[in-house]
Amino acid sequence: MTIPTRHSWDRRRFLKACPAVFTVPSLAASPRQTDIRIEQIRHSYQDYKYRAPYMFGGSKVDRVTLLNVDCVVQTPDGRRAKGFGSMPMGNIWSFPSKVLSYDQTLAAMKALAVRVEKVTNGYKDYGHPIDINVALEPAYLKAAAEVTAQQKLPESIPKLCTLVTASPFDAAIHDAFGKIHKRNVYETYGPDLLPNDLSRYLGPAYKGLWLNQFILTKPKPELPLYHSVGASDPLTAAELKHHINDGLPETLPEWIRYNGITHLKIKLNGDDLASDVSRVLEIDRVTTETQAKRQVTTWFYSLDFNERCPNVEYLLSFIRQVKEASPGGFARIQYVEQPTARDLQANRQNVMFQVSKIVPVVIDESLTGLDALLLARDMGYTGAALKACKGQTQAMLLAAAGQKLKMFLCVQDLTCPGASLIQSAGIASHVPGVAGIEANGREYVPAANKGWEERFPGIFHITDGQMRTGNLTGSGLGAV
Repeated sequence: MTIPTRHSWDRRRFLKACPAVFTVPSLAASPRQTDIRIEQIRHSYQDYKYRAPYMFGGSKVDRVTLLNVDCVVQTPDGRRAKGFGSMPMGNIWSFPSKVLSYDQTLAAMKALAVRVEKVTNGYKDYGHPIDINVALEPAYLKAAAEVTAQQKLPESIPKLCTLVTASPFDAAIHDAFGKIHKRNVYETYGPDLLPNDLSRYLGPAYKGLWLNQFILTKPKPELPLYHSVGASDPLTAAELKHHINDGLPETLPEWIRYNGITHLKIKLNGDDLASDVSRVLEIDRVTTETQAKRQVTTWFYSLDFNERCPNVEYLLSFIRQVKEASPGGFARIQYVEQPTARDLQANRQNVMFQVSKIVPVVIDESLTGLDALLLARDMGYTGAALKACKGQTQAMLLAAAGQKLKMFLCVQDLTCPGASLIQSAGIASHVPGVAGIEANGREYVPAANKGWEERFPGIFHITDGQMRTGNLTGSGLGAV
């Protein structure tokens, strides 16, 4: 029986408005006293300019729009709490297009955010945030198709873009759930609050397994920070064409000294083999010289092609040439991220078995759900990038699946500042096996971190290459 509210929606009317969409069984007719219902949810935006352009995947980004979401939830006995979520909209990454401009894809995401808010406000079942998100995702995808049709877009809004748009809504609900129970969100994934085992979300192979078996209730005290080297970032002072003069580093050696960097994420273009090889070798040379002066002997690289390699043969040639030219540099490569096209089904020939024998190969842009993870594994991928921008719910479920499948796990961001970085750091510090976290908002959009650094100095002020995550123990997601 649905408890009457001032809202006119109940579950049957909601499902009727989204016909033939849901496949998840209905939540219990009599809600548990620990469950929540969404009372109100609303979104807003913040815009920031980058201090310097960030080049990846053949595109340059110089600005960001943050999608912020506030929500109010209530338990059956009338207790209420507020939640907050935030995420960069990241349209260049989540909705890449050769025919639509930056402003057009951003406008499509904003139109989708309006519909996601309406759909989420209309959902009046009680439940755990994971059940709520799993139930709502099909309606979000339906909303994306409606925006595509309404705006007569020449390309459909991708599922990845839909996940990014919906992610702060999901985060706000998780945040409120933790706050209503006065627990950190990572303490809310046990059977006392989440009544279903993982088979409900991941299939019969997970029968009898519970999400909290794969999630740490207390955060790791620290994690190595992966510093991003954009494809056009100047490496040395000789390459600087325009000085920013804002007090922050402007070259790679300056960043290494400033943050004590020991982990570098190298963005590569993937369409010029000689240039990609040369870029890695030059970064290795500059880094080696800088680390020698610091008397540091151990550091690591990850390589991100942002799906630009034309085929796996390109990647194998790249690896061979780097290894021949710099055995030491090659030995520092911890993993390779999404080397070829994100549409795995349409590019089944790009299997990664030969590469993954040499170094872990991680799925990122392709990872939009369990089906994509399993397909990637069948194609030789051995790792998965977990991201807050794809949703807290998905990050948790795929963290469990990745561990059961014994895959290499890492946490990447979407140039996340402020609350979104805290959520990302929370994921990285609570998932076993994650050995580091990418956090490049401090490089490209530090203005969006203002007000956060003083409250979370260990997250935003890095001095020895380590992000301090041990204090991420506040209620909800811990940001506000």
